[in-house]
Amino acid sequence: MKKPVQRRLAATAALILCLTQPLAAQVPADRDLEALRFYLSQRDEAATNAELQRLRSAFPNWTPPSDLGTLLQQQPSTEIDEIYRLIARGDTAGAQAAIERTQAAYSSWTPPAEMRDLLQLTEAQQRFDQAVAQNRPREAIEVARNNPPLLRCDRVNNAWNLAEMQQAVQEAGAAVLTYRGVLSSCNTFSEIVATLEKASAVASPAEMEEFFAIATRRFPANGSALTELRSRLLGGAAPVAQAPAAPPATRTPAAPPAQAPAASAPQRQAAATATAPAPAPAAPPAPVAGRLPARGDARLQQTRNAASAGNWAACLAYSTNPRSAELMYERAWCAYNLDRPLEALAGFRVAERAGLGATVTRDARFGMALALLNNQMTEEAARIAAATDLTPEQRLDVESIILDQRGVRAYQSRDYRSAINFLDALEQIRGSLRRDLAILRAYAYLNLGQRREAEAQFQTLHNQLATPETRAGLRASAAY
Repeated sequence: MKKPVQRRLAATAALILCLTQPLAAQVPADRDLEALRFYLSQRDEAATNAELQRLRSAFPNWTPPSDLGTLLQQQPSTEIDEIYRLIARGDTAGAQAAIERTQAAYSSWTPPAEMRDLLQLTEAQQRFDQAVAQNRPREAIEVARNNPPLLRCDRVNNAWNLAEMQQAVQEAGAAVLTYRGVLSSCNTFSEIVATLEKASAVASPAEMEEFFAIATRRFPANGSALTELRSRLLGGAAPVAQAPAAPPATRTPAAPPAQAPAASAPQRQAAATATAPAPAPAAPPAPVAGRLPARGDARLQQTRNAASAGNWAACLAYSTNPRSAELMYERAWCAYNLDRPLEALAGFRVAERAGLGATVTRDARFGMALALLNNQMTEEAARIAAATDLTPEQRLDVESIILDQRGVRAYQSRDYRSAINFLDALEQIRGSLRRDLAILRAYAYLNLGQRREAEAQFQTLHNQLATPETRAGLRASAAY
């Protein structure tokens, strides 16, 4: 008699448990259906059936709808397409309003990072174009600095316009660095030719010789065309002796998106002061190199005030011929923010050795790493970072750029497995991967013969935003 009673009690307990369980626990919640929706959208029948079996086991009281397609209707579809159409038309206000309407209608939906990034980039492009068209160079320069994706090679015209804006405010050195970024990063030869022609209006003969050396190294098959162009631009003069050029660039953007540290170095502000700085007090000749005292230059506070206002040009004017390592340190950050990384590197090195305290020494080494990365000197920057006790934020900034550059360089060297490993590591520490790098990683899988993985990654990117690049990737992986 005991066994039947036990069975009856067990059945009763199960019934009570079932009746008292929340309804949400008896049927799959919206988040439980995400994988099934993904497999349905991919039309992967085997994976769909496997996921249905898992859900039936986990939720025995749940019956899938006879038309599984209705599950896809519980997430926005046409709404997402409309948002991307609005962004493509440049209607950023309309796109933002559509995002808010979609979130209100689908409480579990969150705009993907790619959508947010694209909206932000479109807004930045509009502000940059307007500043250029209305001849507001300071504003154009600031927008470009705060939005590094504007300087990607697929937007090379932005870099050319930025260089012209820099020339308009007498920042010839910054314009030269902008042209150098294009020459070191972009892979379309016609763009390289146009950049050399534009750079010849501002770069010195020695700098142009270096530019032609970079172009010749990167495009050996176009050597004769470059020789002819050099003869036309430089008059056939013999090459000028110079120091070896920096290693070839490996990033897609024209300049790495590094920022100065938040607490210990002058920051870029929303808009730099457009007025020219007052003449700096005359300074006596600079001391012999390497013999700067740690402190004592009376212009320190004036320089710091200019840096705090984001007026980097005034900062450099006030700190001409620094007579203390402390002033040299402040000047180095201003030079960095004016895209003069080599000058910044020299200043940081002086400050690092001056005994200004542990915090300044650490931040100076951080600045050295950023300046080296700005010149595509990845391994030198990595050695400094490895030997320095950086703050978590500083280490994240430096290591992100290092992994980015190493990943692209490995791909260009056809070391596709290493490229994937570097980009995976970058995605892990950042939480996401820039779209251009995600496409590069998908091609790395394709070049390794892993067609299915490559196709899956291209398909994910295509679902987020259909572009000629994702269509080309899907065609390539399908035909591989």
